[in-house]
Amino acid sequence: MAMACSNSWQPRLWSSFIGDRFVCSAKPLRPLLSFNPRNNRASVQQTRILCNLVDILFNRSNKEDDISNSKRKRLRPGKVSPHLTVPDHIMRPPYANSRGSPQISSGPEIHDERGIECMRASGRLAAQVLEYAGTLVKPGVTTDEIDKAVHQMTIENGAYPSPLGYFGFPKSVCTSVNECICHGIPDSRPLEDGDIINIDVTVYLNGYHGDTSATFFCGDVDGNAKQLVEVTRECLHKAISICAPGVELNRIGKTIQNHADKYKFGVVRQFVGHGVGQVFHAEPTVLHFRNNERWRMVLGQTFTIEPMLTIGSINPIIWSDDWTAVTEDGSLSAQFEHTILITENGAEILTKC
Repeated sequence: MAMACSNSWQPRLWSSFIGDRFVCSAKPLRPLLSFNPRNNRASVQQTRILCNLVDILFNRSNKEDDISNSKRKRLRPGKVSPHLTVPDHIMRPPYANSRGSPQISSGPEIHDERGIECMRASGRLAAQVLEYAGTLVKPGVTTDEIDKAVHQMTIENGAYPSPLGYFGFPKSVCTSVNECICHGIPDSRPLEDGDIINIDVTVYLNGYHGDTSATFFCGDVDGNAKQLVEVTRECLHKAISICAPGVELNRIGKTIQNHADKYKFGVVRQFVGHGVGQVFHAEPTVLHFRNNERWRMVLGQTFTIEPMLTIGSINPIIWSDDWTAVTEDGSLSAQFEHTILITENGAEILTKC
């Protein structure tokens, strides 16, 4: 089980988008989406952490900012522009019109034929938006520019960008650069030659969410980064290949962990996959590491698999924006994600063009 960095070791897991706003602390911290192995239920808990960790991390000498044996410097927060607007005619998820907490389903997302077709449509659009966003990855381009492009393409196709306003997230896409594990907020930082960037796209179309992500190369990327990205991609597809009705979900984590271990890459434990459909996050919780969970896959069910691998530490530190999760040692992290449908013949990837 995962743990928070505290004196009180407690098993904790977080959805890869809902991630708990936790940092290393002397006190136990309450997760936003906690996982209870006794009843296999995800429960929502409000949390807010007031922390000056970013100031501590980034008010260092330039020498300390350098990652050992690398010219790459640790990420710094950039300027975040105001969130973008969505036309009134576009259907919104319930949380977009509410100041309360979004709905977190206590059951799996299982669909009839109409629901499956809607999931295919939202998944296809998410894949198309992600593919387009990937073409924008070049040195000098800011993640804020990528956010604007994702937002525009999403609304032009009659969909709502699911991250926008979700538990207060201020942007329409997540952009996670280099050591950022997930939930990076698009900002004014220009991409640099040699960066890797995960772009995480979710669209809400006709009442259904399609969720996908991929890690892209920016310019000339070194061999270690390329291997990390390729192995992470392989982990995702190997995990999808074992999915079918009746298969225990724990085989996903075992498959991913086994492949990552061959290359001595770490598998992040604190962020997990999840059911997805008419709600953004639902059961089951999909663990990407070896585990003993006994949920079984069901025909017509949709969920995400989204492994996050690292070259070094698997422990995340959360910036004071309460979203951005970075590796504690500044080592690179990569992620790939698909939404899949369990079919009679195995699994159908819904988030592909």
